[in-house]
Amino acid sequence: MAGVLAATVIGSAAAEAAECPRKDALGTSRVLSVDPKSHPRVGLKSFPQTLPLADHEVVLTFDDGPTPPTTSKVLAALAQECVRATFFLIGQHASEHPDMVKRIAREGHTVGHHSYSHPLMGHISFEKAMADIDRGIAADEMALRGTSTTTPSTPFFRFPYFESTQAQLDLLQSRGIVVFGADLWASDWEEMTPEQQLKLVTERLAASGKGIILFHDNKARTAAMMPAFLRYLRENGYRIVHIVPLGTSQKNADGR
Repeated sequence: MAGVLAATVIGSAAAEAAECPRKDALGTSRVLSVDPKSHPRVGLKSFPQTLPLADHEVVLTFDDGPTPPTTSKVLAALAQECVRATFFLIGQHASEHPDMVKRIAREGHTVGHHSYSHPLMGHISFEKAMADIDRGIAADEMALRGTSTTTPSTPFFRFPYFESTQAQLDLLQSRGIVVFGADLWASDWEEMTPEQQLKLVTERLAASGKGIILFHDNKARTAAMMPAFLRYLRENGYRIVHIVPLGTSQKNADGR
């Protein structure tokens, strides 16, 4: 697997426990550096390949933020369990809440991109679609680093509604931007209680055994169920994998 997807283990269990205030926390087991050349598109719901995760390894991803106060509650739940995730931000929301974007990064999470206005990319022209993608990247980068650029510091992108065209996919691949689908999702865009959502996502995870999971940090039901979901992961032997761009140093990846 070397040369396809570099995997960097954060450290021993003892070292990880020493960094986390709670000795019994779920924690983040390892960091995966994603190579866009070998894994340009991942997530079995949309593509034929996904990340090479071992059984009971999961990658947590959140779309559509940042949206206070729900994003704050999600971040608090992740911090309580010393877990790191990836947030695919909507550029318009990033522009409105730059402090929240900085907080996401400051707390060690990965900042990915999710367009500027969340359009159906297959229903607009190629030019409009790419312009919205670039505007979103620029807004996220401005909020995060104070520089407006269409070259993402983290070249991770997820299409709104998982809808894309081959031309859009090909262009992003040519730019070295990894397109993320998901392996399973919580369906948290549907009306349900936090308890119903917890039951749904844990049943799906038990069936798949591993994978990239999609949540939305702008959903109150997701924020409400996140502590219980992370507790489920801990009690059932699941391990958290944190994804970062290829070439990210361990210092930058684990926040030290």
